[in-house]
Amino acid sequence: MKIAIFSTHKFEKNFLNDANKISGHELVYIDAVLNEQTVSLASGCDVVAAFVSDKLDRKNLEKLKSLGIKLIALRSAGFNHVDLKAASELGLPVVRVPEYSPYAVAEHAVCLILALNRKIHKAYNRIKEFNFTLDGLVGFDLHGKTVGVIGTGKIGSAFARIMMGFGCRVLTYDLKVNQSLQGVQYTTLEDIYKNSDIISLHVPLTPKTHHIINKNSLDLMKENVLLINTGRGALIDTQALIQSLKKEKIGAAGLDVYEEEEGIFFNDLSDKVLQDDVLARLLTFPNVLITAHQAFLTVEALSNIAATTLQNISDYEAKKPLLNEVHQDTHVAK
Repeated sequence: MKIAIFSTHKFEKNFLNDANKISGHELVYIDAVLNEQTVSLASGCDVVAAFVSDKLDRKNLEKLKSLGIKLIALRSAGFNHVDLKAASELGLPVVRVPEYSPYAVAEHAVCLILALNRKIHKAYNRIKEFNFTLDGLVGFDLHGKTVGVIGTGKIGSAFARIMMGFGCRVLTYDLKVNQSLQGVQYTTLEDIYKNSDIISLHVPLTPKTHHIINKNSLDLMKENVLLINTGRGALIDTQALIQSLKKEKIGAAGLDVYEEEEGIFFNDLSDKVLQDDVLARLLTFPNVLITAHQAFLTVEALSNIAATTLQNISDYEAKKPLLNEVHQDTHVAK
């Protein structure tokens, strides 16, 4: 099948090409993000392979349908950027990559914790200027600390196990208890907020989890708590986080995602003025470490994303059951 791959990044091309040696599809790489202005670039293709930054609202889905697109193949686990109701009404199946490497994201969350706690980013900048002093770089032992894990799907569970390896006490919250996760204590969100030294978010973005971290939850947290988000940006009310940082309630925040990241993350804006005042304010805090949605970026994850995406398309072409199809009621376990 002829596949329009929107939002193509250099880091994924080799993995897609390698996976396609087995699948044998025709790959059309499109650097542009899929939006109202670029949707027509899918003309002549059978499938759209979309990234998390692509906009698959009703209007764009209708246009894709009119262009002859038969399938939407997501190169991601999350699908909150797709109007699934519209896709269903248009008869456009949507498939995804339900898991690619939970370890990649979990390990990146731990990376953010270690960097913030031991002030690695500050130390690196000092050393570059030949400043070898240690004042202001004091951290704390992870051993014996309480870590709150919100969401115990594959990623959250992998993260919890790593933190237990550090000798941490792990409190967890999820609507569904993961029976395979041993050694943790399931509890309430309020208990996690009040008692955790570190809190990490691993839930999908849904109407119920939108701004799950807000002024009220931040006020309940311990002084100097370390907050990590490698899930979705809108899990955190950014304005409320900024106020907590200004009041020095939050000890540090490690963010791999940002609720208004569209049009910013995955782009080189180094020669431009950043127009997002909220993000610009976040970047002024010395105790905030931001990475540009790179938690998934490992060889293993990219290989699995490419292979699963193309296999999903091959299954559709062969009229096989779409094991990774998503519907309006599909639940994502992060």
